[in-house]
Amino acid sequence: MEQPIQAPPAELIEAAAYIENELDRRLSASDLPHSLYEATRYAVVNGGKRVRPALTLLCAEAVGGTQEDAMPAAVALEYIHCFSLIHDDLPAIDNDDLRRGKPTLHIHAGEAMALLSGDFLLPLAFLQLSEAQYQTDQKLLLIEALSTATKNMVVGQVYDTLGQLPEQLCAESGVEEIHRKKTGSLIRCACVMGGICGNATPEQQEAIEKFGDATGLMFQIVDDLIDMHGTTEHIGKQTGKDATAGKITYPSTIGVERSIEEIETLKEQADSALRTLGKQGETLRTFNLWMAQRTR
Repeated sequence: MEQPIQAPPAELIEAAAYIENELDRRLSASDLPHSLYEATRYAVVNGGKRVRPALTLLCAEAVGGTQEDAMPAAVALEYIHCFSLIHDDLPAIDNDDLRRGKPTLHIHAGEAMALLSGDFLLPLAFLQLSEAQYQTDQKLLLIEALSTATKNMVVGQVYDTLGQLPEQLCAESGVEEIHRKKTGSLIRCACVMGGICGNATPEQQEAIEKFGDATGLMFQIVDDLIDMHGTTEHIGKQTGKDATAGKITYPSTIGVERSIEEIETLKEQADSALRTLGKQGETLRTFNLWMAQRTR
């Protein structure tokens, strides 16, 4: 029987610290107006869990690469994630006033600067990839993966915020479509980019992609349950807003018990995909178990 994991794995904590330092260093090296630098740093270098970029580093290691090889891609991915959080928090979308235990950027620096900081992070992400020391074919694959995931993330946010899901989708298929695009696309991309950076074999890359598909959807279903049952003090952002806003979530669509069953099914699918990697996939298996059980 699996032992429950109460805290993030040590590998995540170590990767998060490494990523945090790199985010800070790379932003500091940018030639920016002070106000833009201060606002962007406030939103980016703020002690987040760094799940997505950590997956990029750990997936690269799992296929035989190094964290150093994958760092430019991890930073690029996290810039996209931070851009999405800044814009999602704005009054016109989710109207949140707390992010990671601090006032959201538009509260801290004003709506105009929040918009511009998010705008700035979007091209900066792709600059990270274009300027990195990757082979030309790797760069093309990384840029394609990140741009496709970003497009899908925005589509998912439209569905989540404004509706307009394809009419042929049933309620359960609709919520899956939202979650796979809004959240799952970047998590899947994190894994795909790690495989590319680590020069994965076709078999390894397929395993990493299947792992990313399963764990990306699982991550958002867990988030749905956390929003329902967690507290603002524990989570670091306001909870219960999905229900208040009438958003489509797994618990509101199929119920809490079936949502928990779906998390277990997806966890097992992710574990199954990692068998191809053998012992090299052990860290990702531990990471996956924690993501299924996390409470924040």
